[in-house]
Amino acid sequence: MSAPLRLEPDLMPRAEAAALFDLPRPAADCRIVVAMSGGVDSSVVAALAQASGAEVIGITLQLYDYGAATGRKGACCAGDDIRDARAVADRLGIAHYVFDHESAFREEVVEAFADEYLAGRTPVPCIRCNMGPKFTDLFAMARELRADCLATGHYVRRVMGGHGPELHRACDPARDQSYFLYATTEAQLSFLRFPLGGMDKRAVRALAEAAGLRNAAKPDSQDICFVPDGDYARVVTRLRPEAAAPGRIVHAATGETLGTHQGIIHFTVGQRKGLAIGGQAEPLYVIGIDAETREVRVGPRRMLGVSAAHLVETNRIGALPDAPLTAKVRSLAKPVPVTLDGPLGEGRATTIRFAAPEYGVAPGQAAVLYAGERVVGGGWIAGTDPAEG
Repeated sequence: MSAPLRLEPDLMPRAEAAALFDLPRPAADCRIVVAMSGGVDSSVVAALAQASGAEVIGITLQLYDYGAATGRKGACCAGDDIRDARAVADRLGIAHYVFDHESAFREEVVEAFADEYLAGRTPVPCIRCNMGPKFTDLFAMARELRADCLATGHYVRRVMGGHGPELHRACDPARDQSYFLYATTEAQLSFLRFPLGGMDKRAVRALAEAAGLRNAAKPDSQDICFVPDGDYARVVTRLRPEAAAPGRIVHAATGETLGTHQGIIHFTVGQRKGLAIGGQAEPLYVIGIDAETREVRVGPRRMLGVSAAHLVETNRIGALPDAPLTAKVRSLAKPVPVTLDGPLGEGRATTIRFAAPEYGVAPGQAAVLYAGERVVGGGWIAGTDPAEG
């Protein structure tokens, strides 16, 4: 084990490091809890917290099978990542605790993921994880430890506005994770800190190297950490064997049967590849999925366009602005102009209307609303209205 590290002032001056955490009093009197996944981002957050002069406690949640994840790249909160988090904590000389949350993660995230695909929807498990184990449970732990804040390695910014803290996009658009955090509550945001929101990845890796962290060059984790090799269909089939039941592929306009499939879990709205349908006059896309009849409905791209999306379980962060709103309906989608038709927040249902037809809007995904750089809130997409006819 290497000797504990005290970061030198030329790496990050103490006052500068403390400012990243917006502490309520002198850093020497504060306690920062850091969510440590084992990746380079959360490790750098722990190093910055230690450089601030505050007392630092690292917490890692073991979210799924430790043995299955050992030696696998792209994991998160399991396997070698737990070992990496512990090694970083030892290097920094901070306390580190690991809590077994595998059962809760399986129920709240993994099984919910399988059920969504079984229902013909396209889930976003990273949001469910943030809504549950990542924030709710860590938040409670940090409070019990009498911490002044809970810090994570997410690339978003917490900005003080006229009515309290606001959630803003990261300065580096290529790393922005605000889509996955729209469900953050105002109470959570008051306690959370995101010190990497103003940095790009190169700067973060440079800090990790300067601090001598063993995971400075570690690859980023994949989006769905519990899905080995990206084969989500195998995960769903193992949990819900009925999801692999065959069915028909039909034309959404004519009802004509064009082929068969080996389970609706292999399809999502907007998909073009993998349909195995030939002899058509124009390319066909998945327009909709009927879980009850196991039908995959396909059609030309124009049928993908929707004029509105109906949201459920909505969350609002701060007051609704008078400024125009935009929305993202996928994590990598470009924000597009929308109007809000109904209330937002407190779990209520609402509708967003697109200024122009939007394509590939899949039930089960999230729609996240923005006012400029600020995250206003969002909700789960329960259904859509077609743009044509």
